Amino acid sequence: MSDPLDLSSSSSFLPSVRHAALALLRERDPSTKARATQLFYDRMLAMDMTLDVTARITDPLDLPGRPDAPELVAPSSLKRRSMQSDAGRAVLLHALAHIEFNAINLALDAVWRFPSMPEAFYIDWFKVAAEEARHFSLLSARLAEFGHAYGDFPAHDGLWEMAERTRGDVLARMALVPRTLEARGLDAAPPIRRRLAQAGDHASAAILDIILHDEIGHVLIGNHWFRHLCDKANADPHVAYEELAERYHAPKLRGPFNFEARRDAGFDEAELRALAGLDATGSSR
Repeated sequence: MSDPLDLSSSSSFLPSVRHAALALLRERDPSTKARATQLFYDRMLAMDMTLDVTARITDPLDLPGRPDAPELVAPSSLKRRSMQSDAGRAVLLHALAHIEFNAINLALDAVWRFPSMPEAFYIDWFKVAAEEARHFSLLSARLAEFGHAYGDFPAHDGLWEMAERTRGDVLARMALVPRTLEARGLDAAPPIRRRLAQAGDHASAAILDIILHDEIGHVLIGNHWFRHLCDKANADPHVAYEELAERYHAPKLRGPFNFEARRDAGFDEAELRALAGLDATGSSR
């Protein structure tokens, strides 16, 4: 599939936002997906748009669109390498680029898949997709400076596997992707950034600063819509989260946690106290 949306012309026509998200999700070329996602979001903000919030869109069989490489393997088969070498930092940058590529897909999937949400839901998740696309582009450009490209190293598919599990449940998707899997990035980013800086790789460390800043906003969006859906269902968000995490086999929560970033991202004090208990005991839920 080539460029999924012809945005190069000056035409004022824009397809339905949700149909556009699906077209972008199906795009297999990472650079095209990233570029077109950012461009569509910019155009979407600049002109009238059709959201089609109630449309029931047929689920295609070719999701997500992704290239033949990287090879997807079990997480246990991925070896950690020292960040003191260029080779080790290239592997790290590739792993981060893979996370961001998956994050583009996850945000686009939320836009097209779940009908009958408030209009702000679709705008929020398209914004997330555009920012994840920017992260992917920054990491890809930095990876190129090490003589590598996305696809050069193996990766795992844990993020998209959770998307598959929660494909029929928007509450579970909000609970277990942004505020569970992506929230883990809030915890992981500062120590990775410190190690990069210690290795003298300040250019890569600066990209981590951008990503952490934006990811706080993304998790905040997830928290907002999770609580919106809980309120609509008259459900206690703490109880609902525990039930969903068990039902959908979410990863166990393990510290250390970035409490400041998690607070900024909308986790409440009860949730932070529970995480502090895990951090102190080293145990999981």
